[in-house]
Amino acid sequence: MLVTQSQLTAVYTGLKTVFQEGFMLTGSGIEDDWKQVALEAPSETEQEEYGFLRNMSNIREWIGDRYLQSLVEASYLIKNKHFEATLAVPADKVADRKLASFNIPTKQLGQNARVFPNRLVFPLLAAGFTNRGFDGQYFFDANHPVMRPDGGTDLVSNNQGGTGPAWFLLDTTKIIKPVVYQNRQPFNFQSLTDMSKSDHVFMRNEYLFGVDGRCNVGYGLWQTAYGSKQPLTLDNVTAARAAMMGYKGDNGEPIGIVPNLLVVPPALEMDARKVTDALVIGTDTNVMKGVMKTMATAWLA
Repeated sequence: MLVTQSQLTAVYTGLKTVFQEGFMLTGSGIEDDWKQVALEAPSETEQEEYGFLRNMSNIREWIGDRYLQSLVEASYLIKNKHFEATLAVPADKVADRKLASFNIPTKQLGQNARVFPNRLVFPLLAAGFTNRGFDGQYFFDANHPVMRPDGGTDLVSNNQGGTGPAWFLLDTTKIIKPVVYQNRQPFNFQSLTDMSKSDHVFMRNEYLFGVDGRCNVGYGLWQTAYGSKQPLTLDNVTAARAAMMGYKGDNGEPIGIVPNLLVVPPALEMDARKVTDALVIGTDTNVMKGVMKTMATAWLA
């Protein structure tokens, strides 16, 4: 049976609608976990250079001439990568109008596109003990250089050490979050062939549909994240929190870090919720109850 252009257009329109249905599904609620820990930054070229300021400038009293702060920028480049997924539909199925079986994989493709940023953001966070950030140090490191007002340099840590499963204490209230998700081209469903003239259709008797997008991830400000492989206890979380709240900028003034999110793999969820949610730990009142929230994410499993 001859496949008409109107049939092909109807197939594309129908599959795209199903793809969008899958993309919009909320499911278990973990689809957008990445948005809590990452800044979504638009991209207009194949790569973007981020001049993260070493000093998050504070407002000061205006006395006399303006104080011209020397903004020291650190070069940090994020190159976009191209990602795709393809669905092959036999031409005979189109001709016979037997396309219902393709609704499920197309809808799944939509959901896969929705959750995809998680597959980049959380592995990058977990790799922060061995991957470098904008200052040239490991993102979770004991030796981040911070200038003092007198011109000297202090070495500041956001790594608690340890050898166990990693957990992360974050301040996600800042504009620049621990991770940057750079979005060049959002995922979009499309026909990948000229439906009437494609060599692929001629040789393979298939029509190709799929999605592609361009994006990548990189690290944001190390001051907004604290990594630990120590046991997840109230004492260790409290120590990490105190360290973060003590961070200062290059001018020697506090930069206002207040951790609000404890991010853990599923295996540490119960330990984390004891710290953030329990009324009592052992025989003692949990004075940290409600101070932070726990995110136990499957993307760190």
